[in-house]
Order: sequence, then C-alpha cells, then structure tokens
Amino acid sequence: MKKMAVTLVSLLAATSLAACGSTNTAKEGSTATTPAATAAATSAAVKSDAKPVKLRIYAQYADEDTKTPYDYAVAELKKEMPNVELELDIQAQDDGQKLKTYAATGNLPDIFQAGLDIIDTFKKSNNILVLDDYVTKFGFKDKMQPSAMNTLITDDGHSYAFPYAGNEVALLYYNKELFEKNGVKVPTTYDEMMAAVQAFNGKGITPLSIFAKEKWPCVALYDMFVSRAEPAGVTKLDKGLAKAEDAAYKTAADKIIELVKAGMLPKGATNLNYDQAAALYHEGKAAMFINGQWEIEAATKALGDKAGYMYLPAADAAAYEKGKTAFSGSGGPGGYAVSANTKDKELAAKVASFISLKYAEYKYTNRGNPIVATKVDKPIVKQFPPMMEQLSKDIPKMTSTTAFSWGLSNPKFKAALEDATQNLLTGNYTSDQFVKDLNKAAVTAK
Repeated sequence: MKKMAVTLVSLLAATSLAACGSTNTAKEGSTATTPAATAAATSAAVKSDAKPVKLRIYAQYADEDTKTPYDYAVAELKKEMPNVELELDIQAQDDGQKLKTYAATGNLPDIFQAGLDIIDTFKKSNNILVLDDYVTKFGFKDKMQPSAMNTLITDDGHSYAFPYAGNEVALLYYNKELFEKNGVKVPTTYDEMMAAVQAFNGKGITPLSIFAKEKWPCVALYDMFVSRAEPAGVTKLDKGLAKAEDAAYKTAADKIIELVKAGMLPKGATNLNYDQAAALYHEGKAAMFINGQWEIEAATKALGDKAGYMYLPAADAAAYEKGKTAFSGSGGPGGYAVSANTKDKELAAKVASFISLKYAEYKYTNRGNPIVATKVDKPIVKQFPPMMEQLSKDIPKMTSTTAFSWGLSNPKFKAALEDATQNLLTGNYTSDQFVKDLNKAAVTAK
C-alpha cells in the first residue's frame, strides 16, 4: 500500500514577534509589556517548541470526492499543529478486511475511518477509543447538526468516531412540467396521490418509476408510507419495537397495494434496473421517481428546472404538514475513529476531530454536498443545484429519519423485509400475507 507522508501545521501560528512588540505607554519614554502580550508570547513559544509527533491515519483517498476534502483538511490542519506529521495509509476497498487485519496483528493506525461494522467489531476487541469526553472537550458535539446526532452516538450511548457524513435520504422526485401541463395537483394526501395516478394513466404517462429489481428501493417506498404515521419507520420493526400488523405498518402496505393495482408503477417494475427506471423519469415519460438524494445531480442534468422533489403524501392535510420534517433514510455512526492503543490519545482524538470538521466543511462549501453531520459557517464556493439548495434548508429542520435497508441491524429480518416489500409492488400480494411473512421472519431472527 502506497503511503503518503503529510506534514501538519499548527492552529496556534507563531505570533510571538508581534506580541513582544506590543507596548503600553505608562510614561513618556518608558514602555511596559501588557499581560495579554506576555501570555501570547509565552503561548507562541510553547507551541513552536512542541515536540514533533507522527500519527498514522487510514483514510479514503480514491477520487475527487475523497481526495479533495482530505487534502483540504490536512492543509487547514497545517495552520493548527506544526509539530504533527500525518502518514496517510490509503484505505482499501475491501469491506474493512485490511483494517481488521491491522487490529488482529497489533498494527492499527492511530486514526482510521470506521463505519458501524468496524465500530461494533473493535468495541468487542477493545481496539477503538471511546470518545465521549473528547466530543465534549473539543466542542465537537456542539457543532453537530441536531438531526445527525445518530451519526455520533451509537445504540450503547457512546461515541466512537467523529462523523463528517450526515443522513442520506430517500426522495420522491417529480417532473414539475408534467404536473403543470396535465393539470395534476402535486399530491399531499393519499387521495390526491390516487387522483394523480389515475390522471397520468389517462394521459399515457407512467405515474411513478422505480427500479424494483433492486430491493432497497422497495423498502424505501414502503418506509416512506410508514413514516407518515410512524416517524421511526422500518427501524422499529428491525429492532422488534413494533409489529407488522400495527396500524402504521399494515396501512402502509394496504395503500401501496391500492396504488399499484390502480397502475402507479410501470409494467414489470420488479424487473427494471436503475438505468431503465431512471430513463423513464429523465426522458419525461414518468411523472415521479424514487431514489436517494444522490440522484439530484443526474435528475438536474436531465431535466433542469423541471426536476424537483416533493414532501411525501400522508393520510390528511394535518399529517402532511407534520410529516414534512420526517424523512425516510438515514446514516449511521461512523467517521474518524482513534485506536485505543495510540500513545497520545488526546492528541490523536484532537487531530481526528479537526480532520472530520474540515472534511465536512469542504464537502459542503466546495463539493456542493449539504449531507454533512456538522454545522458549516463558511460561504459556499460551489453553488447547490435548486433541489440541493432545498435539501440544505430542510436538513436542519429534520425531526426524524428512519433507515435504508442496508442500515438495518437484523440480517434475517432485513432479507424478509426486502422480499416482502418487493412483493407488494407486484399487485399479487395481500397485506395479510405481508404481515404473516414479516412476523415469521421476526420469530426466526430471534
């Protein structure tokens, strides 16, 4: 693995010359150094005399989306700690196997990028540092987006990594022009959604396109409907805190079945891949489309200002207004973690915290990506597309998120939910069968 050494520069840049030159005139012809100037000079001397420290960091560095924010964070860190040198070990795309090998052989880097899988594994082997004190001491917790606290704190109530990525969300995209030209109201309720489905079918336009050959979009669509009544969505089912026959979950299945039978989806939806389903939306042949927020760039490129995303329809107007801030999708704990065996734990944690903040800052200001975990108070360099601008305003207002299917914690239940939600889109599956299949999976998964 190719390694790249990067020298880091300190926050406390030497200002001792300026400080020593500060004077306070007590009498003509005499000078007295102010207490502030003395303190500044002393502080600067201490910083410049700090012993050199080398830290090894294991991080993504593969493309523009990972290289440029990392390089920016390192450059900013040069202004913080001139005595620290970072040695970059580029992260392998191997689902964490190399990092796990490092841990097993006692060769774990001081700082490393970690997702929930690595966190859970390293917690058991005592290879990851608990960061509870440091997220408070360095003010990191205060800089978190309130809606992204789930990326900082795990289910056991502790912090193991400084996150930079926020919650990704599933969105219901729509073609504004198709709705306007065909006199169809953008739906806010299930009744209006049914009316839209019927209207577009009458015009020979696919109401909603989805690449249901993949199962996660099927879960996302179902979760969207559930989250209108239960903000936690499918996560409660995953954790055994709700049952499939509960009103929010069974009603969501019933509504989807009704809409599918009314012709909401293209024929053979469960055999469509992304390219086929996206083409229907991008070419103006489908009025709506399901995908994550990462679709914004492609949709904007294809449709320009015609592309938008809507807030999800609900049972009635009151539920619709309340649900605007409840989003489907989520993220998970992860970011820059620290080895429990690093020599200077506080220094490594301080560097990891700083790198994470600056990594997020660059993605927000220069990559046009508002999906970050921490608040950014610097001006945007690369302007957001209109939909991303809307999302950047929605993120601070989010009151809840749910989960994508890949973020579910129960593998057996996850597989059953993916199968069951895909079956919902065939039109040949009842909500009773849906409930039966999920309950069976919940029992066998225990």
